[in-house]
Amino acid sequence: MKIRCAILDDYQQVALQSADWGLISDRVEVTSIDRHIDDPEDLIARIAECEIVVIMRERTPFRSDLLARLPRLRLLVTTGMRNASIDLAAAAAQGVTVCGTGGAGNATAELTWALMLALARNIVPEHNAIRSGGWQSTVGSDLYGKTLGVLGLGKLGSKIAQFGQVFGMDVIAWSQNLTQERADEAGVKLAASKEELLASSDYVSIHLVLSDRTRGLIGAADLKQMKPTAYLVNTSRGPIVDSAALATALQEGWIAGAAVDVFETEPLPQDDPYRSLPNLLTTPHIGYVSKANYEAFYRDAVADIEAYLAGAPVRVLG
Repeated sequence: MKIRCAILDDYQQVALQSADWGLISDRVEVTSIDRHIDDPEDLIARIAECEIVVIMRERTPFRSDLLARLPRLRLLVTTGMRNASIDLAAAAAQGVTVCGTGGAGNATAELTWALMLALARNIVPEHNAIRSGGWQSTVGSDLYGKTLGVLGLGKLGSKIAQFGQVFGMDVIAWSQNLTQERADEAGVKLAASKEELLASSDYVSIHLVLSDRTRGLIGAADLKQMKPTAYLVNTSRGPIVDSAALATALQEGWIAGAAVDVFETEPLPQDDPYRSLPNLLTTPHIGYVSKANYEAFYRDAVADIEAYLAGAPVRVLG
């Protein structure tokens, strides 16, 4: 009898085409679920018989209460090498091995820059104007010669800094742990404080890991420090920015606009004000959703399952 495996949240129905699942098909029966399941009872009913579950980033949390109701689960594979929505301690206590995957690495940085350009040149309003019969309804902003503030100068933040330099922007950076040496390596100016970065930037892009220190890092007081002509871009994690404060900032004109790819609750509720703010550009957490990234995710997921079946798990988390 084959082991049962479920792939969750396969929104685009591409998981089974993104890797060679035939490598394990003689031992594992793989099922893909192409919708997000909010109801825990429904979810448990769908995966209770599975020994292996493959999940996509933080789409479906695996906390202790859910894990406790999945006694057959033995391998949980998450795309990426970090997933804050998995209770690793509870998984270990229950005998569940948690493994991660690699990725292509460029998708989120590219989306970030696309959002920034779209904000600057009013791409969406102008596109919509043409579709409705209009012509030239806005005046765009410039990137060249402007100041780009990067919150977090890790792998992604460094790429955004490079993009900004190519576009002729003055780049400054700040995070709690950022050193002068690291800023010098990236060729950017180290801001003395978060407040200095926010006050002096024309564009602010967030590239921080969500943690107790970064949760709510950008609140109402911080948004008020930004220029009324400035833009905020968040492709990191939703809770880093106080969503209610950002909604107020956009409604009252504290800043010119924002672009957000991540949200406190995902999928975004139908009645969320983020769905209707005219100066907010939104995308449905697609920073990592690219062909190369998905192929890397699922290729490694298959490899994780092969290694588990061989009794030698790889890329084990926790």
